Amino acid sequence: MSVAASAIYFLNLRGDVLINRLYRDDVGGNMVDAFRMHIMQTKELGTCPVRQIGGCSFLYMRISNVYIVIVVSSNANVACAFKFVVEAVALFKSYFGGAFDEDAIRNNFVLIYELLDEIMDFGYPQNLSPEILKLYITQEGVRSPFSSKASDKPVPNATLQVTGAVGWRREGLMYKKNEIFLDIVESVNLLMSSKGSVLRCDVTGKILMKCFLSGMPDLKLGLNDKIGLEKEAQLKSRPSKSGKTIELDDVTFHQCVNLTRFNSEKTVSFVPPDGEFELMKYRITEGVNLPFRVLPTIKELGRTRMEINVKVKSVFGAKMFALGVVVKVPVPKQTAKTSFQTTSGKAKYNASIDSLVWKIRKFPGQTEATMSAEVELISTMGEKKSWNRPPIQMEFQVPMFTASGLRVRFLKVWEKSGYNTVEWVRYITRAGSYEIRC
Repeated sequence: MSVAASAIYFLNLRGDVLINRLYRDDVGGNMVDAFRMHIMQTKELGTCPVRQIGGCSFLYMRISNVYIVIVVSSNANVACAFKFVVEAVALFKSYFGGAFDEDAIRNNFVLIYELLDEIMDFGYPQNLSPEILKLYITQEGVRSPFSSKASDKPVPNATLQVTGAVGWRREGLMYKKNEIFLDIVESVNLLMSSKGSVLRCDVTGKILMKCFLSGMPDLKLGLNDKIGLEKEAQLKSRPSKSGKTIELDDVTFHQCVNLTRFNSEKTVSFVPPDGEFELMKYRITEGVNLPFRVLPTIKELGRTRMEINVKVKSVFGAKMFALGVVVKVPVPKQTAKTSFQTTSGKAKYNASIDSLVWKIRKFPGQTEATMSAEVELISTMGEKKSWNRPPIQMEFQVPMFTASGLRVRFLKVWEKSGYNTVEWVRYITRAGSYEIRC
């Protein structure tokens, strides 16, 4: 849970309010009086940095001769709150020439108010990167003449301001071989009825990248999403090429993505961090390609026997294959004995989960496999209770296949030195909650 701060106060050692900002109306403006009376005047400041008074929590930290107090009226992440304070102080120091004390606050009221509006919105922390904020808030802080810190103004980094590569990538990176690894990983969720109709289906995916690139490269990623293709065709004044397009829902990006360019051009442009990171997340609710179809048949023969037949069909391409396929067929708790016949893989009864577990190491595409099982049940003297059949569950992963149909159309790299890059793209689809009622 985020901080959800109701207010933030800056006090001197006497308890006088230097500056404050109210983010919510669920606390009164006089809450600082409770902090001053119950904590500062009782000299309990050093015992615990978190105190509860009258239904509100006070999270406070002393920096130099200033107390920073965050007031929250509900449960909050204390570690996140203190991290916010530490990063906020580092931000203030970058504007004030390295000093943060009572004099620095008194000399920079207007600037501090402007920064407090940017770094917290309705009590939730926002971007606290000095490099990014200085692109928008260009006002310089007033340095105290009594500050012992050096007041040398840092030289602006033109490369960082032009490329936007701030906060997540350092300069001077050099690699002998410039490579990019891009993985599209999807989890397909399904709930299917016993008659084969789809009750619920969606795909959650993420694009993972691992970059080993020299310098400050600018990357552009093209996908076969509907909006992006239509925007590209509009900009080029020509109709888009035929082919499958998909609609991405609930898209979230890594902070390196240029959102301005995405909103205007619908292209994913970014300066990547060095190493491994998650570029974006998305969800698909329409046009899902199911990798498997399961056709179960369960017959209860009296009170002590059952016959189970399960047919699994792979729907993906014949040149592909699935790995680690597991089919879990639930059986009653009073199962005593089982016997199996399978066309592929191995099956056994797992009493700890009350299921028949059918494992297939490698499942080729456009094929089918069947399992037949006879189950003997322990006869009970009491009245038979109806067995509520839990759904069949599947586990699998299919390399080089996406249930959403998402594909990488291009991945371009621009860097001033003009070096060549090697791009590697992989796809994999895994089972999320893949269930079939029986």
